[in-house]
Amino acid sequence: MASKITKRIIISFWVLYLIALGAVALVFVAISNGSIGYMPPVEQLENPIDKYASQIISSDGKTLGSYAHSKDNRIYVNYEDLSPDLVRALIATEDIRFTEHSGIDAQGLFRAIVKRGLLMQKSGGGGSTITQQLAKQLFSPSADNIMERLFQKPIEWVIAVQLEKNYTKEEIINMYLNKFDFLYNAVGIQSAARVYFGKTPKTLKIEEAATLVGMCKNPSYFNPVRHNKRTLGRRNTVLEQMVKAGYITKAECDSLKQLPLTVHFTRMDHKDGLAPYFREYLRLTLTAKKPDRSDYASWQMQKYAEDSLSWATNPLYGWCNKNKKTDGSHYNIYTDGLKIYTTIDSRMQQYAEDAVREHVGQTLQPSFFKEKKGRSYAPFSRDVSTGQVDTMLMRAMHQTDRYRAMKKSGMNETEMRKEFKKPVEMRVFSWNGPIDTIMSPWDSIRYHKSFLRSAFMSMDPRTGQVKAYVGGIDYNDFQYDMVNGGRRQVGSTIKPFLYSLAMIEGFSPCDEMLHVQQQLMDENGRLWIPRNASAKRIGEMVSIQWGLQNSDNWVTAYLMSQLSPYTFVRLLHSFGLKNYIDPVISVCLGTPDVSVGEMVSAYTAFANKGIRVEPLYVTRIEDPYGNTIANFAPQMSEVLTEDASYKMLYMLRSVIDGGTGGRVRFRYGITAPMGGKTGTTQNNSDGWFLGFTPSLVSGCWVGGEDRSIHFDRLAEGQGASMALPIYGLYMQKVYADKTLGYTQDDSFEVPEQFSNPCNSSGSEESKHTPTDVGGIDKMFE
Repeated sequence: MASKITKRIIISFWVLYLIALGAVALVFVAISNGSIGYMPPVEQLENPIDKYASQIISSDGKTLGSYAHSKDNRIYVNYEDLSPDLVRALIATEDIRFTEHSGIDAQGLFRAIVKRGLLMQKSGGGGSTITQQLAKQLFSPSADNIMERLFQKPIEWVIAVQLEKNYTKEEIINMYLNKFDFLYNAVGIQSAARVYFGKTPKTLKIEEAATLVGMCKNPSYFNPVRHNKRTLGRRNTVLEQMVKAGYITKAECDSLKQLPLTVHFTRMDHKDGLAPYFREYLRLTLTAKKPDRSDYASWQMQKYAEDSLSWATNPLYGWCNKNKKTDGSHYNIYTDGLKIYTTIDSRMQQYAEDAVREHVGQTLQPSFFKEKKGRSYAPFSRDVSTGQVDTMLMRAMHQTDRYRAMKKSGMNETEMRKEFKKPVEMRVFSWNGPIDTIMSPWDSIRYHKSFLRSAFMSMDPRTGQVKAYVGGIDYNDFQYDMVNGGRRQVGSTIKPFLYSLAMIEGFSPCDEMLHVQQQLMDENGRLWIPRNASAKRIGEMVSIQWGLQNSDNWVTAYLMSQLSPYTFVRLLHSFGLKNYIDPVISVCLGTPDVSVGEMVSAYTAFANKGIRVEPLYVTRIEDPYGNTIANFAPQMSEVLTEDASYKMLYMLRSVIDGGTGGRVRFRYGITAPMGGKTGTTQNNSDGWFLGFTPSLVSGCWVGGEDRSIHFDRLAEGQGASMALPIYGLYMQKVYADKTLGYTQDDSFEVPEQFSNPCNSSGSEESKHTPTDVGGIDKMFE
């Protein structure tokens, strides 16, 4: 009887076992068919959904930054570019039998069920293989509770088996490391190696690789930045696992465990790092959409015209929306893992940023604070009334995010202004680093307006390649880009364009005029009498060259009287100045608003035999697999005849060798052949300097956020004091770095007959006689 009962129990047990086994099999079949849970389509398993950040790469091979959606800052790296120690550490720690199983490690799973599930041992280890963890990363959403997570497990097992069928072990390792989130916006091993150690994955040392692999267990808990001691212990555990796996010896492990955990932490943030203004400009340019007039306000018609022209003529503008991938969709810089090779040289970019910081932060700003100290109108000019100050501050208040949020919540103007006057905790900018303080938002607006702003760009006049791009003094607090986004009056830096027109019309640098105050009549019969900053040589005969060398307004006005303002404006546009320019006689003294980028591009014509080159920011774009999908070439146009360009070169060199740009020589000790021009606008609101050598054209602007914020004294407010020193410091650093290849022995190529135009064409017979100015008009037709 007992034997029958035992037999029935055994049979029942096997029946139940087979039923359970069948049920499990049915569940897995249902999961595979997508009947239960989420099973990604086969094509997604063959090409798993993955998104990679695009990299911005400098001309000298440095990664300047990346474009990514918030936390998805993942930069693709090939398996061949992974450190072997990194792969070994991962296998030894996360899945010792990785090379033996097909997605599910039965032995590891059984151990986990017994030790962790039945015996409740936390040290029992996990049952998930690297492939299962990858399946979770790729296809499993975050679980809200334990039960939900348990239901996800079988799905991940099925996906893991499918992944093993479609990918090699190396590809699975590579996908896992490219996908893992290491915190601080460092998604993927490429970003992680850079954020924590300032390296590439291939150059990681064993102990560094062990640290990053150790983070895979729980990156928040084993965070080397916040929990160094705890993460050190986890790193050592990984090293011990490598000993067990036979990857390193016990002696090596013991030696490595004695090393401190040292990180070189650099947060991945688009606001940090080199060239943040450039990176943002490039992002906006690449992702620009085809201009639609309905998207522009009535006062933005000039912007609409410029964007429309850029869409039609600039291959980089709107590149993502002009070009499609093989699947027919447009490129996405946030997810397509592109490699964008720029013309920026990381060393020159650093020198440019350092030069701005040294001069504006350490010299100009302290002087500005000193001048405005104790003044009720500070940081504005003494000519500004209290009412005008309030109006400007109110306008600035309306542009803040705080104001917009208050207005959206329903507060009225009086309530909002009252709130802006209440002191609150905040962090404000300083040249020595951010300051935590208590200040009212109203006072913070005035405080931040007290900082002088600056912009700088440097490019090769022959290739158009932009080597350095500094859009402002600090991207975290002042994000408006003054290289290409903002425009300011250019002052005397516009004069070389008028002199160019004169040279085209047949004038010579050695032509002379009586140096007296000029009186010109405009089209409306109004008298225009320009003032001069200097009282030199009044009543004497002076040459055209002397006029440009000393930035003399009377000589400039004389040339304007001999030429047409309409023709001059047409020439200005051919030099690349895009904004609308009113064709009035006063335009010759620099009233137009122009960007730094436009001015630098314009001055390339003086260094390049009359050929102007557009700024080139990108040379090529590659997909994640190294295939070149776009190439970019410089765009050039002739704006000066060759003989006129030689005459201009002669005069602009004299500005540096004995004129208003002489500080480049006697203060910064630069001996290289060089031309340039200083510029200062009315009331010292803007300081400019444009300088060029045979191989570099650079331009700098310095001024306040508002035109009424400026030095009251010309000595400190002129372009030679505000902007020229930045150029001088930058060129010093460039020439000191021999790896860049720039030398002060570089010379301009000038035919002998043009080396000194006054010697070759300065006889009485060649003196200029004013003629009909129709020649230049015909040239532009």
